[in-house]
Amino acid sequence: MRTAGVLHVVATPIGNLGDLSPRAQQVLREVAAVCAEDTRHTRQLFAQVGIATPLLALHEHNEDAMAQRLVARLQAGDSLALVSDAGTPLVSDPGFRLVRAAREAGIRVSPVPGPSALIAALSVAGVPSDRFAFEGFLPAKAAARRERLAALAGEPRTLVFFEASHRIDDMLGDAAQAFGDERRAVVARELTKLFETVLDGPLAALRDRVEADPDQRRGEFVVLVEGAGDDEGARLAEGRRVYALLAAQLPPSTAAKLAAEITGAPRKTLYGGQGG
Repeated sequence: MRTAGVLHVVATPIGNLGDLSPRAQQVLREVAAVCAEDTRHTRQLFAQVGIATPLLALHEHNEDAMAQRLVARLQAGDSLALVSDAGTPLVSDPGFRLVRAAREAGIRVSPVPGPSALIAALSVAGVPSDRFAFEGFLPAKAAARRERLAALAGEPRTLVFFEASHRIDDMLGDAAQAFGDERRAVVARELTKLFETVLDGPLAALRDRVEADPDQRRGEFVVLVEGAGDDEGARLAEGRRVYALLAAQLPPSTAAKLAAEITGAPRKTLYGGQGG
């Protein structure tokens, strides 16, 4: 009986072609096929490094249908690779259903580690990285985005987000409102690429800088926000969140009084910080 194949989860460059490891290249050449989020994108990468392995499209619209077919190939003895458009697969990318189906079928799933925008940004941000919470992409609609940020205001761990170029200024503005203008943050743009920039400072200052410079609204972004930190900072962040919810239904002074009683945050800071 033929031995089952292996599903290799392979990290690919997030910008710099030199970050495609020798092991990754070897695996991508030797497998029977490569499952790619966008075959056109991966085909360009393969052309640059001389890989001719067949490509199969695997994306959010067909993953459910493809997973069992691919597992059958693995059970029949074919080894396959899974890649995303850039970076480490399954970090805000398709592939979860295939990996789970393979593992449930007893197929070996093996990582080929390498580039990750998340880890690359953490490594150069200069913010606490011993504990962090990865939030991926925030909701595209403003109301849902603000609600999610408000819910994270008291989080003590460093927060890490991905963001698109057409929403980066709005996201920073909403973050400043939710976390406070002075909360320290980092905006990492186009990591490993020609126009790589890493900006740091208070959220309000970062928002103003990005709004003022069109170049800082181009490319792909990782945004890191320091956690609420000490107990006082966490109480204030939670107080702001609760105040915002109450103020939608109550007079500002009443909302501030109740939020202060609930969270222990200073009432005058909550009320005064909202322009009352």
